[in-house]
Amino acid sequence: MTTTTMIPTMVNDTKQIVDSQRLTLIDQYLLTIEKLVNDVTPVKAPATWQVGIDLGTADIQTVVVDGEGAPIAAFLDWADVVQDGVVVDYFGACQIVRKQLEKIELKLGCSVTEAVTSYPPGTDARISINVVESAGVEVTKVIDEPASVAALLDINSGAVVDVGGGTTGTAIIENGELVVSLDEPSGGRHVTLTIAGGMKITIEEAEQLKRGGENDLVIASMTKPVIEKMADIVAGHITGYQPNAIYLTGGGTLISGFAQVFKKRLPDIDIIEFSKALYLTPLAIASYGLMIKGNS
Repeated sequence: MTTTTMIPTMVNDTKQIVDSQRLTLIDQYLLTIEKLVNDVTPVKAPATWQVGIDLGTADIQTVVVDGEGAPIAAFLDWADVVQDGVVVDYFGACQIVRKQLEKIELKLGCSVTEAVTSYPPGTDARISINVVESAGVEVTKVIDEPASVAALLDINSGAVVDVGGGTTGTAIIENGELVVSLDEPSGGRHVTLTIAGGMKITIEEAEQLKRGGENDLVIASMTKPVIEKMADIVAGHITGYQPNAIYLTGGGTLISGFAQVFKKRLPDIDIIEFSKALYLTPLAIASYGLMIKGNS
């Protein structure tokens, strides 16, 4: 799917690569989410806050940010209710979203009436909207997943690669404008299948090993061909655009050596990775809603 949507920016930045201070701040926010995730300890709701909901293939996440964009609540449930942007267990997805929103209301001590959500490039955004609205909240905005990360990072020119459970998506930004957003099959599920086959274990066991495989060199070696396939997909996506930098997001990018495979395949492009990239897209979705509020 090709789009020509303007990316809302927070500052006037004409640099090709995102400022290192911004990258450090985002990394700090991701570490905060890691500490907050599934913590129901009550906190006082700030004057301004925004809810973002990410319906992923392997998980569903809801993140809340305050008026400055800092995370104040986060909930994650591993779930197999979405496949390649299609909800295969509609009731299950609705139940998870509803329960996560209930936890947010208890944590913040106030009602959630609206939220922002996203969808994989090339899929029907209405699917995500229907699931979220089934929980009784209004979806005020919807944005494709890699484009939300581009907005969060305030990219003027570059590309975002989002490795989801079933697909690898690429958003290309030039002069502050989203010029193309593409998505192809090959994601975390394929990594899990490779681990299961290589180690002769169940899919469930392989999934657990993958989630904890950030520093596992055996997993890295076993899954390298799958990651090389993802790098080939991205190389095709960016043909004719030549971004100076690629920003990696999604839990699939956390496997040991993932960024190095991309650097070898795309040696002339800076490959930017994040410490807790699993949470980057839901953070970006919530932050996108906050930016829209600020620009309205």
